[in-house]
Amino acid sequence: METKQDVLERILSQEKPVCPHCNREMDMWEVPPIAVGDGLGWDSPYLFVCFNDKCPLYVSGWDNLMENYAQHASYRCIKSPNDKHFEMMPVFSSMGGQGQVVNEQVLADQERLKESIKKGFSILADCFVSKDVVTVMQLLLDPAESVRVRVKAAEMMGDIGGIDAIDLLASHRFGHDRITEMAKSAVARIHERNFTRECPFCAEIIKKRANLCKHCGKEVAGV
Repeated sequence: METKQDVLERILSQEKPVCPHCNREMDMWEVPPIAVGDGLGWDSPYLFVCFNDKCPLYVSGWDNLMENYAQHASYRCIKSPNDKHFEMMPVFSSMGGQGQVVNEQVLADQERLKESIKKGFSILADCFVSKDVVTVMQLLLDPAESVRVRVKAAEMMGDIGGIDAIDLLASHRFGHDRITEMAKSAVARIHERNFTRECPFCAEIIKKRANLCKHCGKEVAGV
């Protein structure tokens, strides 16, 4: 499951779509915490919305909604970052919804996040060369770090981590599905590199070709 931060990072890496009604670049919009449509809510914490007051959809929407629904309202063109389709949402004034436009402050925060990610990747690159497992593990376990940095750190642990890292990688609660998945892959990679595996009876680490577990004494050949 993507976090809100994951979604925003993904959207910021894409080009903003253009409204098909007026050909103007759409604004990024943080959706309000309310149920819409069938009550299931929006499919993304951020959408793209056209706030151009001269957009033909918005201009004609006032008469359309008044004539057909007796409502003093209009439409704004919207688009989810998760598909290619453009939809409409009702607004009841020219300012409707503009309080959720992602402003320059939010974008500045995201620029700082990008710099943090860049710094984290640079540290990881140095750690890979120097085989600094301790620092990589620290980045992986730090919840304040970017998800992208932590995912990369988990991947790197599989390449440079030792057997002593397996217990922590396997037992730690990362609180993020992607990081947890990469940590599991790292454990498998460490076993592969060291020709080891877990005893199916006591979960201690043993040689892959062992016949008897040196920890619990049970026969593990073929198990």
